[in-house]
Amino acid sequence: MTATSAALQFAEADLLGRVSSVDTSRVTVDVSNSVLLTRLGIGNLIAIKGSTEREFLIAFTERVTRSLGDAISDELPADGDDLPLIAVPTDMVRGALIGTFRTIDGEKKNTFKRGADSFPQIDRECYVVEGANLQRFMGILGADYSPNERLKLGVFVADRTAEAIASGDKFFQRHAAILGSTGSGKSYAVALILERAAQLKYPNILVFDMHGEYAPLADEAKGGFATRLRIAGSGDLAAPSDDVLFLPYWLLNRDEMLSMILDRSDQNAPNQASRFTSHVRALKHKTLEAEGKEDVAKTFTVDSPIPYSMENLQQLLCKDNTDKALRADGKGEKAGEWEGKLTRFISRMESKLDDRRYGFMFAPPGTANTYDWLAEQIAKLLGSNGGKGIKIIDFSEVPSDVLPVVTGTLARLLYDVQFWMAAEKRTPVTLLCDEAHLYLPVHDDADAVQRQALGAFERIAKEGRKYGFSLLVVSQRPSDVSKTILSQCNNFLSLRLTNDTDQNVIKRLMPDSLAGLTSILPLLDTGEALMLGDAVLLPSRIRLDVPAIVPDSATRDFWKEWGTHAPDVDAISLAVESLRSQTRGKPS
Repeated sequence: MTATSAALQFAEADLLGRVSSVDTSRVTVDVSNSVLLTRLGIGNLIAIKGSTEREFLIAFTERVTRSLGDAISDELPADGDDLPLIAVPTDMVRGALIGTFRTIDGEKKNTFKRGADSFPQIDRECYVVEGANLQRFMGILGADYSPNERLKLGVFVADRTAEAIASGDKFFQRHAAILGSTGSGKSYAVALILERAAQLKYPNILVFDMHGEYAPLADEAKGGFATRLRIAGSGDLAAPSDDVLFLPYWLLNRDEMLSMILDRSDQNAPNQASRFTSHVRALKHKTLEAEGKEDVAKTFTVDSPIPYSMENLQQLLCKDNTDKALRADGKGEKAGEWEGKLTRFISRMESKLDDRRYGFMFAPPGTANTYDWLAEQIAKLLGSNGGKGIKIIDFSEVPSDVLPVVTGTLARLLYDVQFWMAAEKRTPVTLLCDEAHLYLPVHDDADAVQRQALGAFERIAKEGRKYGFSLLVVSQRPSDVSKTILSQCNNFLSLRLTNDTDQNVIKRLMPDSLAGLTSILPLLDTGEALMLGDAVLLPSRIRLDVPAIVPDSATRDFWKEWGTHAPDVDAISLAVESLRSQTRGKPS
């Protein structure tokens, strides 16, 4: 195709039929070419002649029907006989309008844009876009993206010779979601996008890895390109390695801390929250005075991330709980104002402190309780780490009941740092939330702990774009993920979804004109996806590329392995000991 020739060139044989009806987003075609109809499937493209010879309105087919009606035969009846009626098929195609193609658009040639500038006129010719026309049309999609903006995801299912290119900027800056049932290829899609991002000089993506499946992406022996960090487990408390990450209790704000240790049903809950707040504020102020931070001491709040001693907090609460008060007449003592009211609160706090599973929070190394530690840790998380700007954070050893607080606190902390950073110094950051349904549930289903995480992530979803902070939500159950967060996503990479409830979530998030596309979600093959949103010009079914380094999430071959591998009794014994110690055994 030369620079001046039209990408869409139709012959008489390509004529499908003519427009018979139009509404705001859909067009109905009265089909005259029954041969073409037999080749037409749901999701195929049709081109409708526009207001000029250089313009076509592009639609995808969402319904193909044939109905039989009665018509008078051309043969004349014999004298006295009734007019004979015969069955005549009526073929109709309904399409959803998605964009406008122009052969010449000002100084540009062969352009496609989302949205229809005008509605199709009745009786306009409609053509099927296939063969060479389809190849040329698919080839122009994404061709206008600059080289440093192109995000190659795979190839179009409709034309395997054309690369499926998305805008990397629009994909990340307006939040995105990767959704798909178990075994649909979701983890491979994540690995592929991380692999593409790693080819940039300074990518900045933090992966919240719930099961440790993305560890191979940080394995240098396999060509890994990421940095891997682990939230400390029980076995890391004595001698933590360099890749272990602690999240000290003093990073939690007041509400996050109380969600873990305060029982709101306790009649003394208001007293317990009040004394906790008062003592934490005083202890943080004491730290600032010791560090010589007079300016910070004038403006800090109880939520400011400032180290304080948990031991001192316990002593102050115990003192409140046992102190007596003098009688008004000065003769003897009476029950103190807080006496006995903090017992259950102190007990719940001590149970958390004694649980080694919470060591990453309540038993950090001494250096983690120093004033300068936080800046060093944030620099490790938001820096490029010598060119490895993709950081994979393994949460697999974090107790499930506190997982929302940990993810929410870390996300809030990173966002707050980005928020307070000088605008001209900010580098865009994306949080990739794997298995999001575990800690970002629907608001009505969330408990007190989960609501704290939801608050942090929903704030990012609503405000993050202004500060260069975005979310990439990954889940196998979109119906269990916060509607607020999903509704803020402008791009969806949806793999196979077989559950009606999950499909309906995607359908509700789509414009009405695209809702018909979601009907193919349960029919997608493994590794196929429906790409929708601002990052692509044309909503498309694509075949994703296979990443060079695959995650540890491959589906096991049950039948083959049952036929060839006996269970390893020694490994079972080692797993039992790991269960008892809450520490993963080292593979032999």
